[in-house]
Amino acid sequence: MKQILFLLILVASVSSVSAQTNSVKAPAKTVVNNPTSQIINAKQLLRDDETLSADDMQGRGIGTPGGAKAREYVVARFKEAGLKPLNNSYLQAFDFTNRSNEKVNGTNVIGYFAGKNNPEKYIVVTAHYDHLGIRKGEIYNGADDDASGVAALFALANYFKEKRPSHSIIFVAFDGEESGLRGSNAFVATPPVKKESIVLNVNMDMVAHNDKNELYASGTYHYPALKPPLETIAKSAKVKLLIGHDRPEQKSDDWTNQSDHFAFHQAKIPFIYFGVEDHKDYHKPTDDFVNINKEFYVRAVETILDAVKTFDKNLPSIEKSN
Repeated sequence: MKQILFLLILVASVSSVSAQTNSVKAPAKTVVNNPTSQIINAKQLLRDDETLSADDMQGRGIGTPGGAKAREYVVARFKEAGLKPLNNSYLQAFDFTNRSNEKVNGTNVIGYFAGKNNPEKYIVVTAHYDHLGIRKGEIYNGADDDASGVAALFALANYFKEKRPSHSIIFVAFDGEESGLRGSNAFVATPPVKKESIVLNVNMDMVAHNDKNELYASGTYHYPALKPPLETIAKSAKVKLLIGHDRPEQKSDDWTNQSDHFAFHQAKIPFIYFGVEDHKDYHKPTDDFVNINKEFYVRAVETILDAVKTFDKNLPSIEKSN
């Protein structure tokens, strides 16, 4: 009996220890809060980037169902931001012949706000919604290139919806950038307003992924009058706003002809291009939403918004200097 009693006590003790052990909770995971902003809707900015770079957009290749789905989303977000269509449509269709001698159809998405003081002069703010599509069974989601720029278009549009700009601002989501700047060339060739009334292009292409907190503003080598406002903005920016990547001697590091702003430059329209240097996920299937730098992205868009506001305010003096 004593042996049985001892065994019962021993089993009960082991069960008690086991129960206590099982009741111990694993350490709580560190919760990383998404960045907030007092100027833009940071939560919506991130949601838009995530939506545009999701697998169901199939990499947003031009002329593909994924590209069409992305375009529908852009149109819907333009309407929600209160942007008005030009010439009774948000869409500007174009086509071109690719290297395989096939006709490819593309479509730009365009909306605008009329300026309160100088409605006859236009700042054109741009980004491209197309990416590389699906290659060898892998989806190239392009979260940074350039879902980040398109989501930033929405954020800027929502700001100016509440605070009407002095000059008219046209917002354009280009198609076909990855196919040779096709959408921007089509826009500049047949703009929805008089070409001479377009006084500035602000282009955004890859503004969400940089581990060093560095955002570049390119174009002041060609248009020096745009440099002083950017230098002032850099002093208070929450990112490292650097000026450069626009000199001919830099060769492949000269970004003058490497995104949609080049079409404007060729037409002698001043531009500033905001972007980051190439990173490990550039033009790879790993350019996914999970790999962008969220804090940097929000601060970069705040900085770009500050620049557009500054250009809008100081455009007359900039035009004279240019």
